[in-house]
Amino acid sequence: MDNNLRILTGNAHPALARAICDHLKIHLSEATVRQFSNENIWVRLKESVRSKDVYIVQPFSSPVNHNIMELLIMLDTCKRASAGQITAVIPYFAYGRTDKKDQPRVPITARLLADLITVAGANRVVTLDLHAQQIQGFFNIPMDELRALPLLARYLKRKRLRPEDVVVVSPDIGAAKRARDLAVMLDIPSQFAIINKRRDPITSKVTALNVIGDVAGKQAILVDEEINTGSSVLAAAEALVAAQATDIYVCCTHAVFSGDVRENLAGFPFKEIIVTDTLPLPAEKRLDNVRIVSVAPLLGDVIHCIHEGRSLGQMLGEQ
Repeated sequence: MDNNLRILTGNAHPALARAICDHLKIHLSEATVRQFSNENIWVRLKESVRSKDVYIVQPFSSPVNHNIMELLIMLDTCKRASAGQITAVIPYFAYGRTDKKDQPRVPITARLLADLITVAGANRVVTLDLHAQQIQGFFNIPMDELRALPLLARYLKRKRLRPEDVVVVSPDIGAAKRARDLAVMLDIPSQFAIINKRRDPITSKVTALNVIGDVAGKQAILVDEEINTGSSVLAAAEALVAAQATDIYVCCTHAVFSGDVRENLAGFPFKEIIVTDTLPLPAEKRLDNVRIVSVAPLLGDVIHCIHEGRSLGQMLGEQ
């Protein structure tokens, strides 16, 4: 690795940034990112980034708004320090659900974030599994959306489940493509089901109405892009039990794990809850059946690929 590459991190997920650097066999560039008593954020780089290829690793984890502001100030800092190229590596992009005006007099916050990130100084953005793919179009700079699904599929294949006994399940119609893609990666393209659910627009309570597809006597793998409070996967799991599914696995990219998630997930005997480390997972939110698949090697390889000016499509095996 040449001397023109710099990787920085804020306080959102320094462990992931260090893991990326370990994969690339480079050091994590030092920076001071702290908050004063008046809640103002201050950043100072401890080494030169002039004309360097800089990557700032900062998922929008809790506290979300604070970590967004940290990234914006770090981008501005690098721009004013004459960095050559600045890439914002945002493993988890918050506000993804506010991608359209679905009610009168509401914002499109995902577009606002795209504008802020661009104005702050980013020349490129790298992220994983957006809630809505049209968010890519909100940016006027290159945005690479990576997929964690191959990593999750690789983990599941190592479990050597009997293919004829497995069905991949989407917790709602919106996640159907992701579930179908996972079924293809597991070489069981026809073993696929969907939960028909309803979410109350006022209370956000989720009700699973029925299962579309045959799951009786099968090991079910529920797949979605994120788990927030866990209410959706819990409702889906209860529907699968009612439809006579056996062991139930859950896998997702982003372990947001907010609110009553621990109580919700602990209240059901999931075989495993498989997540990635796009977000930090505090000890108090972990359960014994949670398994973490690291995205650090993927992000490290992508950073190396961009830095070397090579095709991401070829690296990721796309046609």
